[in-house]
Amino acid sequence: MKAVILAGGLGTRLKPFTDVIPKPLLPLGEKSVLEIQLEQLKKHGFDEVFLAVNYKAEYIQKHLGDGEKFGIKLRYSVEEKPLGTCGPITLLMEQLTEPFLLMNGDILTKANFSELYQFALNYKESFLTIITKVITTPFRFGNISSDGVFVTGVEEKPDLKFEILAGMYIMKPEIFTMIPHNEYYGIDTLIKNLLDKQHPITKIITKDYWLDIGVVEDYEKAREIYDTHFKEE
Repeated sequence: MKAVILAGGLGTRLKPFTDVIPKPLLPLGEKSVLEIQLEQLKKHGFDEVFLAVNYKAEYIQKHLGDGEKFGIKLRYSVEEKPLGTCGPITLLMEQLTEPFLLMNGDILTKANFSELYQFALNYKESFLTIITKVITTPFRFGNISSDGVFVTGVEEKPDLKFEILAGMYIMKPEIFTMIPHNEYYGIDTLIKNLLDKQHPITKIITKDYWLDIGVVEDYEKAREIYDTHFKEE
């Protein structure tokens, strides 16, 4: 099975760490985010991984090599210009001739990739399966319900639940007919265009550990939980 990891971002929200090290190689204990991702993919049967790189591409290539130490084939696709979250895969059209996983390079997760992949294969009419995550956000204020000027209820500081994009997708080769080649193109735009054209999109919620390392606070949290979720592997 094949996977593509988007590892070309500048990581501007994680400065000053990313001034020296590209975001996917930020260390968590003795491993980097990318190394953890590669190990998890190997565990679930993915044997060929493409890294879409741009910022500090040579740094990433030198650090990870050809993937031999992970037991996978590791290949690189170097963007000459930023291509967003979908554009990079158009540079790999000839290699991605079967369903593949696309994921962001800043996701720390123990998602069951093989289960998610198989789910997507069960829906042949869908070119895109979105993996989602339900997150709970505490609300700071009491929520009032009312009927006109009369109060009918109060809920003290309720938790808000949102089902969000988890930065992981299963795509089928037919998806390339929907994405402009070698142009900046985002996953949000792809989803909207598919919906506008009434192409079916499937989704599955992952209940496994998941963290998006987008800002410094997330990175600090990732370093704290590394021993709990990933060190033994």
